[in-house]
Amino acid sequence: MDATDLARFIKQNQIAAEIVHLPMKTPTVADAAEALGVRPQQIVKSLLFLAAGEPVLVVTNGVTRVQRKRLADVVGLSRRRVKIASAEQVAVIAGYVVGAVPPFGHPSKLRTLLDVGVLEETAVYGGGGDINALAHITTLELKRVTTAEVVAIADR
Repeated sequence: MDATDLARFIKQNQIAAEIVHLPMKTPTVADAAEALGVRPQQIVKSLLFLAAGEPVLVVTNGVTRVQRKRLADVVGLSRRRVKIASAEQVAVIAGYVVGAVPPFGHPSKLRTLLDVGVLEETAVYGGGGDINALAHITTLELKRVTTAEVVAIADR
C-alpha cells in the first residue's frame, strides 16, 4: 500500500485529514519535523508490536519511547510476550513499509493504543503511506478514527 491508498481510505471514510507530499524522504521523526518546520512532538510514530502474536499499533509522539513494561501491563501480558514487529511483519500486517506507516488506514482494523502525550498537541503529522508523505490530522480526529485506547505507555 502507499499514499494513494491512504488518500482513498481518507476520502471513503470521510476523515478530516490530508496527505502532505514532500520533495524529500522523511523516514525519521527528525527528518519529518525538519521538512515541515514543526516540533518533533508534532510528529507521531506508529509502531507495531506483537502481543502474544496479536498485532497492537502504538501511536506516540516523536520524542518519546514506548515502555514495553507499561505496554505489557496494558495488554495483560508479561513483558517477554510483547515484541516489536519486524519490518517484514509490519509490511504484511500494517500494509506499509517502516517509516511510512500511518496511524490508520491499514488492510484490517488494528487494536490501537494512543499515548496520552499525543493529545497534548492540537494536530499532528503521522506516516502518510510513502516515505516522502505525511498525514496531517487533528488529535481529536485521530482518536475518533482509530477508536484508540488512550494510555500512558511512553516515557516523558
